[in-house]
Amino acid sequence: MPVRAIRGATQLEADEREHLLTSTEELVSEILRANDLGLDQLISMVFTATPDLHAEFPALAARNLGIGDVPLMCAQELDVAGALPRVVRVMVHAEMDAPRSAVRHVYLRGATALRRDLAQ
Repeated sequence: MPVRAIRGATQLEADEREHLLTSTEELVSEILRANDLGLDQLISMVFTATPDLHAEFPALAARNLGIGDVPLMCAQELDVAGALPRVVRVMVHAEMDAPRSAVRHVYLRGATALRRDLAQ
């Protein structure tokens, strides 16, 4: 089965724990829905958060969705001058029997500005 990488991001309104978790849960859920993925197809997820987000680990949102046996990792995004603030990004690795061109990347809220070529 081929392995595909799926990108996604969302911009938060504020660095608040519940808002971060809810927004990240929405992002992960939308990636799963848009790509018709079941939990058994997931290999791993790598989350990053911009340096202005401190309220919680984004990976906890995946755990809250019942993703318990998939390796998850969090890291800090590079602190680049002028970068979009308050952004959580994720790269999902999954087994997908679909061509790379069929992968649906998900960019929500202000994060659509990051990849207008991929955003819905």
